[in-house]
Amino acid sequence: MNHICHIEIPADNVGQLQGFYSSLFGWNFEKMPGDFEYYNVKHGEEAPMAGMMARQHPEQTPIFYVCVESIDAALERAHEQHATVCVPKTAVKGYGWFAVISDPQKNPVGLWESNESAI
Repeated sequence: MNHICHIEIPADNVGQLQGFYSSLFGWNFEKMPGDFEYYNVKHGEEAPMAGMMARQHPEQTPIFYVCVESIDAALERAHEQHATVCVPKTAVKGYGWFAVISDPQKNPVGLWESNESAI
């Protein structure tokens, strides 16, 4: 736990950027189920290592996610260290929970707790 487990890459043109990374690194893209257009990035048979989606706002940059044992405990520790919660604990149904904080120097950091019972 407490290691970087996922990276999200925002794109102005998702198809174009998928082509770039596919040609450069051999990455494959798999659309996730649901209404939100989100693609898991896979390389061979390995578990997804990244995600790609349409950029939600002009300032959106790539973000890394740290796998944590308990997202609630991680958010509490972040609060104690004067981090700001940008996105509260949010369920990804059947996969787990995520949240996004901003560290004291305004860098976004994602938190991820795997939990198949998340709803």
